[in-house]
Amino acid sequence: MTVSEQQPGRPDERTGRLYGVGLGPGDPNLMTLRAVEVIAEADVVAYHSARHGRSIARSIAAKHLRADHIEEALVYPVTTETTDHPGGYRGAMEDFYTEAAARLAVHLDAGRTVAVLAEGDPMFYGSYMHMHKRLADRYPTEVIPGVTSVSAAAARLGAPLAEGEEVLTILPGTLPEEELTARLAATDAAVVMKLGRTFPAVRRAFEASGRLPEARYVERATMAGERLGELADTDAGSVPYFAVAVLPSRIDARPERAPGDGEVTVVGTGPAGPLWLTPETRGALAAADDLVGYTTYLDRVPVRPGQTRHGSDNKVESERAEFALDLARRGRRVAVVSGGDPGVFAMATAVLEVASQEEYADVPVRVLPGVTAANAAAARAGAPLGHDYATISLSDRLKPWEVIAERLRAAASADLVLALYNPGSRSRTWQVGKARDLLLEHRSPDTPVVLGRDVGGPSESVRTVRLADLDPAEVDMRTILIVGSSQTRWGHRGDGTQIVWTPRRYPED
Repeated sequence: MTVSEQQPGRPDERTGRLYGVGLGPGDPNLMTLRAVEVIAEADVVAYHSARHGRSIARSIAAKHLRADHIEEALVYPVTTETTDHPGGYRGAMEDFYTEAAARLAVHLDAGRTVAVLAEGDPMFYGSYMHMHKRLADRYPTEVIPGVTSVSAAAARLGAPLAEGEEVLTILPGTLPEEELTARLAATDAAVVMKLGRTFPAVRRAFEASGRLPEARYVERATMAGERLGELADTDAGSVPYFAVAVLPSRIDARPERAPGDGEVTVVGTGPAGPLWLTPETRGALAAADDLVGYTTYLDRVPVRPGQTRHGSDNKVESERAEFALDLARRGRRVAVVSGGDPGVFAMATAVLEVASQEEYADVPVRVLPGVTAANAAAARAGAPLGHDYATISLSDRLKPWEVIAERLRAAASADLVLALYNPGSRSRTWQVGKARDLLLEHRSPDTPVVLGRDVGGPSESVRTVRLADLDPAEVDMRTILIVGSSQTRWGHRGDGTQIVWTPRRYPED
């Protein structure tokens, strides 16, 4: 292809070639053969360094550098200190990367081959990628992958990072502490990088997430001064930037526990699958030795090696609670799995009722919240729960219908929005009709009623009807009803979607 034929935006093959060269975690022997070849072919070798001038990348590749190599030291204007740049730290670094890319472009335009050295892998938290983003669309480019510090840390610990279906999460220690805590609680395995000054906050995040006993510490993996140990025992004042915290694979790592070490955690899985789990709930489910619950809800939880699952029917709540507490008395960590929020018509009450017996007084019990069916259906519809509302179960299996009817009248006369759980089933077919007729004594026939069925599930259906048009035949046990107040509004958006909302401001008399 001639110059005139070259497509816009395509690299000109007559120019020099750009290489991003991964050097591995520090030991020169862990450089790849391709990295060595590229350095040997290069006319220019570039590397980043702080203002002291020492470059770890250059030191790794030192024995492969020649006297005739043109060296370009790309010296950061700031590292951890402050700057008077009008754009702050980010602005100073953006200007630096732009200027550094321009320096390399001079060599590339002159036909020289440029190798930019990068510790670890060039595309993994590395400075090379800033050159790549500025130059790769203009020059022929090749990236040479390298062994990352993550892989090196796992190798030096002799601990698998992730196995089977486990999820490995890589986190920068510079994240806000609460964000770190949530992500550590939710994942199976993790590596936290960029320690140094962030270490105290990182350690607190491990502790708050309950993962500190599992965490390992690796400093300068494969390099001189390498140090391994337990994260909990590491002195914060001794931690450099080139250190990582590691949560290895949990498989085959569950400790033997003595009686007294057990606990019961009641968790809510939300209305459907994994998208509705909170990070705290994910962590509790992953950490459990045993999962106990109604089989339908257990099926929402991923299978993990080393865990035992105990499924049962939906009508044995007390027996299920007692079984979970007995397991915990023997030193097991037990997650009792509930749908929605465990404290809303669900398993938390059953567990706490049994746990109140003297024989279980010493068993720790925690309840973790989940997204409720009412919240899920309301969000799909818009904001029908935007003002005061009441939650009532229409099931008369555990309380008389007369009590339900009395509560419906009281809530309706108070002009509360109503979230109606357990409206009907194969054996209960008349309650919805009775509730509709009762509410029509207090509400307009045009009152909007949201029918949310299997929200979040494969057969999800959310629609709104007038109270007068509510058909009991269209309601089953997987449906939740949200009945509006006198202030609840409904309408259509420009795209045709229907929305329902209850204003937060209530009119004065």
